[in-house]
Amino acid sequence: MAFSATGWFARLPISMVGLGLVLLVSSSTGSYALAGSVSAASVVASAVTAPFQARLVERRGQHVMLPILAGVNAATLGGLVVVVHAGIPTPVPQVLAAVVGASSPLVGSYVRARWTHRLEGRPELQTAFALEALLDEVVFMVGPPLVTVLATTVSPVAGLLTAMVAGLVGSLMLAAQRRTQPPVHAHRAGSGTKPALGWATLGPVVVACAGLGVLFGSAEVVVVAVASEAGHRSASGLLLAGWATGSMLSALITGAMRLRMPPMNRFRIGAAVMAATMLPLPFISELGVLGPVLFLAGFAISPTLVASMAVVQRTVPPSRLTEGMAWTTTGMAAGVAAGAAVAGQVIDAAGGRAGFYVPLAAGLLTALVAFAGRAPSRPDSAVASPSDDATELTGAH
Repeated sequence: MAFSATGWFARLPISMVGLGLVLLVSSSTGSYALAGSVSAASVVASAVTAPFQARLVERRGQHVMLPILAGVNAATLGGLVVVVHAGIPTPVPQVLAAVVGASSPLVGSYVRARWTHRLEGRPELQTAFALEALLDEVVFMVGPPLVTVLATTVSPVAGLLTAMVAGLVGSLMLAAQRRTQPPVHAHRAGSGTKPALGWATLGPVVVACAGLGVLFGSAEVVVVAVASEAGHRSASGLLLAGWATGSMLSALITGAMRLRMPPMNRFRIGAAVMAATMLPLPFISELGVLGPVLFLAGFAISPTLVASMAVVQRTVPPSRLTEGMAWTTTGMAAGVAAGAAVAGQVIDAAGGRAGFYVPLAAGLLTALVAFAGRAPSRPDSAVASPSDDATELTGAH
């Protein structure tokens, strides 16, 4: 349980760095397009390198790689803050942001791999996945308001520096807990044949996660823009925290239920509901209305992400679980990058409210891809799943 608590602390930057970069760059330059490009560079690099990082960690061990990744990440993020604050032009901020993304530890995947190592085949595994989904949402409750308050009341760089410290300390503490880490898999270091990942099922899930990433990444930028246009920029963090609060509450509900529906079916339904929750957003002009709508929309997030991780856990072989989860992280990170960049362009061209059409379109695409995917072929008895036990993602929100 200690590794889960430590992993929560190490995950704080996930909810702080993207928003912190948007706040810093937009306040320094006045351009949401530039802010989106810097944020996008980070998540694109993370998306491209995530599977390779996961393989390296599985081959060398979390205790070896986490300190290296966290050290590089902290140093580069600090350099990025200096560069942006000093007004150094493109492409230097984007290059540094890319290094930040590439070196960002996949803490959620590594913590879930630890749970799977300890609880594989036991009903408690899905309870652990639900716990991690809950902790993910607490991260997104705490991070956005914290980085917004620090950026708007202390300094534009204060939130990012706080995220840097949290990520470094949390990752080092997680790496120190060697007893709970998964073993190194021998086939990684040798030339033997790797067990198949099951791309017929995993592929559509990864694409759907990319759609969710577009939704999350664009919504974050749009909420900042809408709040700023309304003259309440500091409210953006509270609005995003409300969204995460709804997701957290749904994670609590999901974790307490014994669901019988197969995870792929739940993933499809969750994706459809998420698309439906985006429908009213382009037509809302008052922050007092937007807040409750985002809160209610958040209830669709955790069940969908929990189901996506359950599908992955049922599809990929145990020896490649971290890599399978990293591919969903890759898809979501790529989507976040695209969503932030596209939303920034739309906002600069047509205003904040028009930007909400980006997450709406992403939600519809996600639902279509989810329904086109193939259900896992592994029988229900082979693994623990939310439908048979107690209950999981993400985010890569």
